[in-house]
Amino acid sequence: MAKYPNLVSDFLSFVKVNTRSDEASTTVPSSPRETAFLNQLMDKLKALGLSDVERDEQSAYVFATIPANTDKPVKTLGFISHIDTADFNSENVNPQIVNDYDGESVIKLGDSDYVLDPKVFPSLHNYKGHTLITTDGTTLLGSDDKSGVAEIFSVAEYLLAHPEVKHGKIRVAFGPDEEIGTGADHFNVPAFGADYAYTVDGGPLGQLEYETFNAAQAVVNIKGVNVHPGSAKDVMVNALQLAVDFQASLPAHDVPEKTAGREGFFHLLSLEGTVDGAKMTYIIRDHDRAKFEARKRLFVADADAINLAQGGEYVQVDVKDQYYNMREVIEKDMGVVELAKQAMLKLGIKPLIFPVRGGTDGSKISFMGLPTPNLFAGGENMHGRFEYVSEQVMEQAVDVVLQIVTDNYDQN
Repeated sequence: MAKYPNLVSDFLSFVKVNTRSDEASTTVPSSPRETAFLNQLMDKLKALGLSDVERDEQSAYVFATIPANTDKPVKTLGFISHIDTADFNSENVNPQIVNDYDGESVIKLGDSDYVLDPKVFPSLHNYKGHTLITTDGTTLLGSDDKSGVAEIFSVAEYLLAHPEVKHGKIRVAFGPDEEIGTGADHFNVPAFGADYAYTVDGGPLGQLEYETFNAAQAVVNIKGVNVHPGSAKDVMVNALQLAVDFQASLPAHDVPEKTAGREGFFHLLSLEGTVDGAKMTYIIRDHDRAKFEARKRLFVADADAINLAQGGEYVQVDVKDQYYNMREVIEKDMGVVELAKQAMLKLGIKPLIFPVRGGTDGSKISFMGLPTPNLFAGGENMHGRFEYVSEQVMEQAVDVVLQIVTDNYDQN
């Protein structure tokens, strides 16, 4: 019998529901399909026997409680996952099961022309003997973060079925729109009521993340002057040429494909336009707050320089911060990280602690006053057709959360 009997079946059920968020939307959640899935989770939480199951009006998160089974004063822990998936095809997800993977073979993805090849994805070598869940090559899988959702459900199911495992009050939360960067904007920390929290939203086995990027989005709008090219001298202003000039003004090395570790970057996400007008969308990232602020100043200064050279206000820049490096908050009290680290070590799992080249909902929630590092959930190659997850690693993620719960009780 499986250690957590409903873990895989829940996961397979969850990923088959399209919950892709919508960046163009102004509603919360950004898509009705997210609301429908959150309602489904509320019903499932109630059926499982959790208490205080409710939709928080401020954030659209679903909150619930695993009640304490002790009178001992114990810190309240929180575990959080997001339900939306990224901007890749998420309709008609058809997961494939690969039993007892040998760690070497090429895995064909359904009837598609795509494969998982260890020569391209060497992480596959780490999964000899594992049961892998992959896509069929036409969609993403949704392990980010429905692995986390399923794992939190298995934690709740286990604790409710094993009252001999003593624990304090535990809060769980499932929220929308993490993938479009707005999910935690209205997270209701007082209503959640935890002392420490973790997002269960990381990647491979052992990931424990408390240092993220500082992040901003920048939109560059360029106004051109379009006239007949035969009489364009000293009159035409080609918006597309100014877009090329603006991109060329940024440091050539500071792009995602040439940086690693704590190196920041400017990433051009989209460029569209004509001679008459153009629009460029960027993300700006850096772990160091001072360098992050300098990057934003450089962005604006380069636009000013182009305008000065052109003799007019042709390039306009709008920069908006998205989230900040949670380390600024968490390093003031590393207890929440140490609790998770020791839990992993007790289970024979090597903690992988390194700066995240991204962010989580915990980045924002930590700055709201609730320290919230990120735990691994198991996914590999997330956000696309090559995504996969190991059943055994998902089980180990549940193990770690349960060990954190036990150690939290023992330390209080």
